Amino acid sequence: MNKVVLIGRLTRDPEIRYTSNNIAATNFTLAVNRNYQNQNGVREADFINIVMWRKQAETAKKYLSKGSLIAIEGRIQTRNYDGADGKKVYVTEVLADSFEFLESKGQKTNSDIDFNNDVSTNNIGDEPYIDFGDTIELSDDDIAF
Repeated sequence: MNKVVLIGRLTRDPEIRYTSNNIAATNFTLAVNRNYQNQNGVREADFINIVMWRKQAETAKKYLSKGSLIAIEGRIQTRNYDGADGKKVYVTEVLADSFEFLESKGQKTNSDIDFNNDVSTNNIGDEPYIDFGDTIELSDDDIAF
């Protein structure tokens, strides 16, 4: 059985190409965190090449961008070709069967927040909070219960 499930963030925007038969293909790299930290206390990541075809490739190009958090389901594929220097080049990549968005476009997680620019303090104990825009004024008559 050849089945892979990955969760990670795109390291760059997807690139799309079309075959001579007008079939869409896109590729990008997915950064997948490892479950442990190295001896310096840093969590490392693996950078996995992802390939998508047809409508899925067009959807990825339209909606995904660098930093998007997604889940990929697919299979590992290996191939080889002769390089410009005549040596055999081996490539391992994941051919995605499906993917899911794991956050809405523009959504930020705590690790994405720039605490110098995105976060303000309120006047209740100076706790940090994220400013989501204007406050809506409601009276007791506006509340349904």
